[in-house]
Amino acid sequence: MKLKTLTLLSAGVLALGSWAPYAAAQDSMYMPSMTYRTGPFAGGGTPFADGYADYFNMLNERDGGINGVKIDVDECETAYNSQKGIECYEATKGNKPLAYSPLSTGITLALIPKAPVDEIPVFSMGYGLSAAADGEQFPWTFVYPASYWSQLSSILKYIDSQDGIEGKKIGFIYLDAGYGKEPIPLLDQLSESMGFEVAKFPVGVKEMQNQSSQWLNVRKERPDWMIMWGWGAMNPTAIKEAVKIRFPLDKFIGNWWAGSHADLNAVGEAGKGYLAANFSGIGQDFPAIQDVLTHVVDKGLSKVSSRDDVGNVLYNRGLFNAVILAEAVREAQAATGKSVITGADMRDGLEAINLTEARLTELGLPNFTGEVTGSCGDHEGNGPIFIQQWNGSDFERITDLIAPMTDIVRPMLEEAAATYVSDKPDWQPQACG
Repeated sequence: MKLKTLTLLSAGVLALGSWAPYAAAQDSMYMPSMTYRTGPFAGGGTPFADGYADYFNMLNERDGGINGVKIDVDECETAYNSQKGIECYEATKGNKPLAYSPLSTGITLALIPKAPVDEIPVFSMGYGLSAAADGEQFPWTFVYPASYWSQLSSILKYIDSQDGIEGKKIGFIYLDAGYGKEPIPLLDQLSESMGFEVAKFPVGVKEMQNQSSQWLNVRKERPDWMIMWGWGAMNPTAIKEAVKIRFPLDKFIGNWWAGSHADLNAVGEAGKGYLAANFSGIGQDFPAIQDVLTHVVDKGLSKVSSRDDVGNVLYNRGLFNAVILAEAVREAQAATGKSVITGADMRDGLEAINLTEARLTELGLPNFTGEVTGSCGDHEGNGPIFIQQWNGSDFERITDLIAPMTDIVRPMLEEAAATYVSDKPDWQPQACG
């Protein structure tokens, strides 16, 4: 596969005209990759981008693509900057992209209203706007395998199973941005219905590496558990601060963006016991990942800095992002009878996703994740999570899959979706039977 890279230089902003026109091959399909290999969150963005590209590259090398059609992955560097993400979208949307995976809540929010106009689906895998789980109101946005709200409910179920959550105080330390604030409405509601107290500790983007004041407040508040909604340098800094105040790390749990090797390698043995949510398998011990090593990494076709990086948490998550998109392509090809599909076909393919355990095994990913089943109305899949724990040098999975509190979360998601579209008279929902 020819892997073209559209790069924004880390030091400056390029005008739209700086991007060279993209010439798609007749026998390929275009898959943009919004990356951030530069900027404050590059430590997380880089392995995700590597896993994403390597899986498509593996399909191209091993199988000649998807049903004989190669996927052309085209990187556009956003540096996790929303404006750059929008520029990237505008510069590439004319290339007949199948879908955008923004890898940023801010960029996702900006692209959601553009998707139905341009007929290009937005796939924000486990991030973005939780309300987009309602496919009736958001026909062009998908959040498989679970929304932030569903993830939070599963984390709270885990805490309840360990300690009993009623009467406890839960600390919530979060990046003070759209991403970090996203689950707060559910947290506030569940604190009332489940009978626990919440203490919130916002961390500004400029404070990510200087959290001493927040952790002094944690020591003062004395929460029974801490939940972290962090990203980038915020995560290892928080864990180090927790160690300083002797907060028990086996009661400190990060969300699925606050539990990567990039976070804990910087902490090492001192972080032993720290917990995090996850929804994608850890390690190289999966046939599909062995194929990536054989057909891509060992041939020098990957950007990974080391063979050992393959299998790390965020590498595998980027790979899983590509797995879901590849399955949507197959579903769309089967439904339309076309080899080369459009963004509109891809949208229908995403709604038809049916990643059962049998299918995951067939793909070479047994026990890699929970089943993901989509539909017209459900663009989330109600995916479960599992909990992993840092053993001082690596993450280990320590629980079975934990289903979300769908009976509580789904009505809230639908209410939030209705609120989102209520002041948008031109918004076009879809009718699901």
